[in-house]
Amino acid sequence: MVTPTFDWSGKVVLVTGATGSFGRRFIETLRTGFRPRKIVVYSRDEQKQHELQQVYVGDDLFRYIIGDVRNRDRLTGAFHGVDVVVHAAAMKQIPTCESNTWEAMLTNVIGARNVVQAAIEAGVERVMNLSTDKAVNPVSVYGATKLLGEKIFVEAATVREDRPPRFSTVRYGNVLGTRGSVVPLFVRQRETGVVTVTDSRMTRFWITRDEGVRFVIRCIERMVGGEVFVPKAPSAGVMDLVAAIAPNCRVDYIGIREGEKLHEVLVAEDEAYRTREMDDMYVIWPSDLVGRNGQRTGQRLPDHFQYTSDGTARRLSPQELTERLVQAGDLP
Repeated sequence: MVTPTFDWSGKVVLVTGATGSFGRRFIETLRTGFRPRKIVVYSRDEQKQHELQQVYVGDDLFRYIIGDVRNRDRLTGAFHGVDVVVHAAAMKQIPTCESNTWEAMLTNVIGARNVVQAAIEAGVERVMNLSTDKAVNPVSVYGATKLLGEKIFVEAATVREDRPPRFSTVRYGNVLGTRGSVVPLFVRQRETGVVTVTDSRMTRFWITRDEGVRFVIRCIERMVGGEVFVPKAPSAGVMDLVAAIAPNCRVDYIGIREGEKLHEVLVAEDEAYRTREMDDMYVIWPSDLVGRNGQRTGQRLPDHFQYTSDGTARRLSPQELTERLVQAGDLP
């Protein structure tokens, strides 16, 4: 892969969904370590924006825009003068997406298309899309919509070839310390003495918010356009998570919910032939871009390779999980 040459200093960076768990940690990391000229907070939640403004009261680094990714005109206006866009806005709750399919489509698919078109119209330099392991061989509305979002970004990159903007995607699994993970539920249930588990065999990929943020920053610096970046994230079994959070609680098994899998995949078997392995990540290229722009760097993967939470990934022990939970602020 090409050597990163990107300099954040003096850049204007916009984050969609900036008041969410990832967005808040991302803008704080950018603010303290990378010297951007301006950070634009773009989200549709007025209350969360107000709360964020109280955190950074008097800090003129930030600009706040109330807007929805469903509104292309609003995005186009917000993107003018912006150098980098991080697209983090999404509907993410699996049960909510299952029962509100069209709403998930409007945000996760139409929203992704709007971000791409607005970035082209406004002349943005780089646009990074955030995706999920649920997009690989999807069985849920959430996963299917995020897969389409990935495809929209890949198409934009391949059609435009070497012309800006550059469009790429980061794909990773569950994030410790976020409201979308099962961790807060287990912490609350610990007080009752009973923890509910869907299936004892279930495994998931896990990273911390800081790991996710640093990975996204690294990928923005390296991106050529068209890539799907996948971190070499470790995994853990749900029972190991229970042992780390609520070791003395009774476990009630409630069955897998619609749209859930037993195990997750970050690199599918059908993607292996166009994937290159780096020291800390896998980089998945579109078929018609493999071999261009330095994409030959990295190790080819063997046939039938998959990066799975129940097999290929390194498994975290309950002790390692506890340490990560403390680091993420989920456990005292």
